[in-house]
Amino acid sequence: MNRIFAEHGVDAVLIPVEVSSQDLDAVVDGLKGIGNLDGFLVTVPHKLALVRHADRLSDAARLAGSVNAMRREADGTWSGDNFDGKGFVRGLLGAGRTVAGKRLTLVGAGGAGVSIAAAVLQAGAAALSIIDVDRSRAEALAARLNERWPGLALAAGAPDPASEVVVNATPLGLQAEDPLPFALEGLGAETVVADIIMKPPQTRLLREAAARGLATHPGLPMLSEQIPLYREFFRIP
Repeated sequence: MNRIFAEHGVDAVLIPVEVSSQDLDAVVDGLKGIGNLDGFLVTVPHKLALVRHADRLSDAARLAGSVNAMRREADGTWSGDNFDGKGFVRGLLGAGRTVAGKRLTLVGAGGAGVSIAAAVLQAGAAALSIIDVDRSRAEALAARLNERWPGLALAAGAPDPASEVVVNATPLGLQAEDPLPFALEGLGAETVVADIIMKPPQTRLLREAAARGLATHPGLPMLSEQIPLYREFFRIP
């Protein structure tokens, strides 16, 4: 983003800010009081919590119940949106993989996962199985999505063997010693295994899936495809 600001002569800078969950509300309230702050991006683990700090939500953010970008409006109010799902879908399409008509399994119903869930159904997925360590969270997400897309989402305990794409949207894989987020046994030979983790670019999940001959899709395209969406959201020329 800073390179884009410099290339387009935008008088702005993006800086990282580390915030604990306990301090989140106080920090966000403080950020909103900074007169020359036009907005901020939100990452794990605060995407779900930031919803309550938005005065208005986009349709995507409302469906997901999650925010990863906040923008100050001219009247001082704040708008929230979430581009994780759109970025993920655009990343798949850019790799020549379709979503429409496909069966998917999503593992992880956190801040990014909920956005991906809404986006793949918006893109025409035929069915979506949702897995989360907190079964009630998966069930709540499925119920919310079924209000818009009746019968297409369901909470599950393991990846659907018929799934054509299985997505890891959990933090498992950020550390080398992490266990796999789901078992690879039982997946079809044509299944695409996707991971939204960007560092490392090749997670243990992707390496082991590739070793089994399965197609893989890394996390970086999800971020890369969000850059133009951020530019539009923040009105950067």
